[in-house]
Amino acid sequence: MKTNCLSVEVVNIDHKLSLFNDYWSPKIVGRLNDHKVQLAKLKGEFVWHHHDNEDELFLVIKGKLIIHFSDRTIVVNEGELVVIPHPVEHKPEAPEEVHILLIEPENVLNTGNISSKRTVIKQEKI
Repeated sequence: MKTNCLSVEVVNIDHKLSLFNDYWSPKIVGRLNDHKVQLAKLKGEFVWHHHDNEDELFLVIKGKLIIHFSDRTIVVNEGELVVIPHPVEHKPEAPEEVHILLIEPENVLNTGNISSKRTVIKQEKI
C-alpha cells in the first residue's frame, strides 16, 4: 500500500514550545504508530502515580527533571531520557521550568492510575 508523502511533517520543537505556557499539560505534536508524541512544560511538583500497562518515556529538552520513586530519586538532565516501566509509582518534580518530550500510547492519561486537577482528559494537538 502506497502512502501519501503529503502527510509527512517536520516538527520544530522550539516553535511548538513557544505556542503554550501552561505547565503539566502535554500537547500532542505527532503520532508514531499507536503512540502520541508530546511536548510539555513542567514546573513544581506533579502527583504520585503509575501506569498499569504502559511504560513512559521522558526526554529532557531543557532543564533538570527530578523523578521520585518510593526507594530513591533520580535526576534527568538536559539531553537525557529515562523510561519509567509500568507499574512503577513515581512523582516528577521540576524546581525550575523544564521542557520535555514524552512518548506514550494514545489512550494513556498523564496522571496514570489517578484522577486529579492535573489530569488532562482531552489533549490539544499543536
